[in-house]
Amino acid sequence: MRRRRFLGGVLASVACVALAPPVARGEEQLAQAASAQGTTGLPEAFEIGLSTEEIVIAPDFSGARLVIFGVLDNADGRILRQGGYDIVVALEGPPVPIVVREKERTLGLWINKGSERFDTVPASYSLAATRRLTDIASPQTLSQLSVGIEHLQMAKLQAGRSALANRDKYAEAVRRIRGTRGLFRESFGTVEFVSATLFRAELALPADLPVGRHVARAFLFREGVFLRERTDTLWVVKSGFESTISNFAHQHGAFYGIFAVFLGIATGWLGRLMFKRD
Repeated sequence: MRRRRFLGGVLASVACVALAPPVARGEEQLAQAASAQGTTGLPEAFEIGLSTEEIVIAPDFSGARLVIFGVLDNADGRILRQGGYDIVVALEGPPVPIVVREKERTLGLWINKGSERFDTVPASYSLAATRRLTDIASPQTLSQLSVGIEHLQMAKLQAGRSALANRDKYAEAVRRIRGTRGLFRESFGTVEFVSATLFRAELALPADLPVGRHVARAFLFREGVFLRERTDTLWVVKSGFESTISNFAHQHGAFYGIFAVFLGIATGWLGRLMFKRD
């Protein structure tokens, strides 16, 4: 279904290019006035697809690359030639709650100075764009759309022990720590138009990619103005024995806990017998 939809968009774009008559010089001003609705008189639209719908994490998993491709419909030819269209794609990991604590050294001991608890923080975040985000849209627009690591919105679950004025400091700490671990990453100039209306983006995904439902979000901008957003879903799953243990732990938490305790006791007892000295 996804491939048929994408190929249909490609064929539609090719048909528009083949059938669209050239714009006469006397009609140039009229075409410019109608540019907000594209050359066909319809608003710009686009569709996206993923190179895969599922990534399987095996014991030797060391990261992956995800290709997001798409087609742009009803585009204005003049804006296309001037490079006025921008595409931003981002893959957001499963939302998780997170607690950020600030530690302070006092009398030789590290103690908690303050903390903040956030909800719906993406476990991972990878972004690619045609240009730098500051060249695509205003900071206000990026914050409203939650596009980019700097403008990523983190919903607050409950008040921590820090003052409200320091909340941004804790959010910045989340971005810095996850960026250092490679879970938050950005690349610019990596969304390419392979033809007048076809584009592709490649995202590098980390080795410790979190398991669960990931959402691919694509944004279309025209000369700094946000037009459309499209989403798709990517699933990250474990394979083999690790997958069986993980599923059992989630579905039967109590039994898994009891089994883990007895396994620890048995392992310790066997180890004592094996290394017991006469």
